[in-house]
Amino acid sequence: MNIAGIICEYNPLHNGHVRHFDLTREALGEDIAIVCVMSGNFVQRGDAAVFSKHARAEAAVLAGADLVIELPLPYALSSAERFARAGIALIDSLGICTHVSFGSEIGALEPLYAAMAALEDPESSAIVKEELAKGISYPMAMQRAAERGIGDGAAVLRFPNNLLGVEYLRAIESTGSKLIPLTILRKGAGHNSNSGESSSALRKKLKRGDREFSDVPAEAARVFKQEIDKERGPVFLSDLEIPMISRLRMLPADIFNALPDATEGLASRLGKFCRTEPTVKEIIHGAKTKRYTLARVRRMVMCACLGVTASDADLPPPYIRVLATGERGKTLLKMTKPGARLPVVIKPASVLRLGGRAAEMMGKEAAATDFYALAYKNAEDRAGGAEWRTGPRIV
Repeated sequence: MNIAGIICEYNPLHNGHVRHFDLTREALGEDIAIVCVMSGNFVQRGDAAVFSKHARAEAAVLAGADLVIELPLPYALSSAERFARAGIALIDSLGICTHVSFGSEIGALEPLYAAMAALEDPESSAIVKEELAKGISYPMAMQRAAERGIGDGAAVLRFPNNLLGVEYLRAIESTGSKLIPLTILRKGAGHNSNSGESSSALRKKLKRGDREFSDVPAEAARVFKQEIDKERGPVFLSDLEIPMISRLRMLPADIFNALPDATEGLASRLGKFCRTEPTVKEIIHGAKTKRYTLARVRRMVMCACLGVTASDADLPPPYIRVLATGERGKTLLKMTKPGARLPVVIKPASVLRLGGRAAEMMGKEAAATDFYALAYKNAEDRAGGAEWRTGPRIV
């Protein structure tokens, strides 16, 4: 049986993501199983997820996934390279997946492999550094480096999901993984989206108070509406602004130098504006320069709030955490356990027995969940320690 892994955020899930499931099944066979590696309560753009990770994971299973595992916090708040590398590592470590399926704007592997080969050229890293020194962003520096090798073919790197796809291919290649890549043509503008709607557009609707969920599968919409009825979402960065600013103002200067993707200049600018600006938006825009993308600065701000340092994502994830499963997912877990190269975590507290780096990472995950819960309206929902008490959602 083919088992496809999908690395995702589902912030929130919509019909385009369901089409990704459908097209993956169309390509690999209707009887395939789908395992999703999903970001938790904080996502790669340096933002809070609009709904909790367990709600989003349940929605994914109801929409067609079989099993959802978590991409731990430090990797979810990482650059495309580390995000991709950790996602591939988790899919591979399950020991049962045959493929990795991802959306791309190009919808074909050959141009992505060509871009990967160009970036793997020994001269490319030197060119990237040279371009960064001129003050341009990292994605643009990568594109210019690839242009030296493949000319106009480097244009594929202008698009975020193509760039992420190249990073998936690089991660498979560099680790010697036997995962077979499959890319699905992505239409629209959302992460792994295949429809005219996007997660970004849905977030804007939610921000305006629109609760129609017209482009969300009915069962998934039901989960999201339940969260809204219980006043546990949608969550936006503005809901966490006061605790964020409070924490940022108390941080010592050396913390900023230890953040992921920090350079000396950016770290000092960020530390300065964290101490003076009245809003998170003004902190981010004050620290940003032409050289750094907005997403990079946002991630650094969120990492500073949540205690994530550059070294946290240096090594692969230390465990496989289950967030939600359907009936077939239970069978997958039985298949996984004998051959998994990492401990499979069902009960979060069991990580404490693993000790070491695993326990430390789960501790940061628990603290991040406590921080996320400060956005909830009801006092009882803001109680600490929820991470240790919350098991997978069984669909």
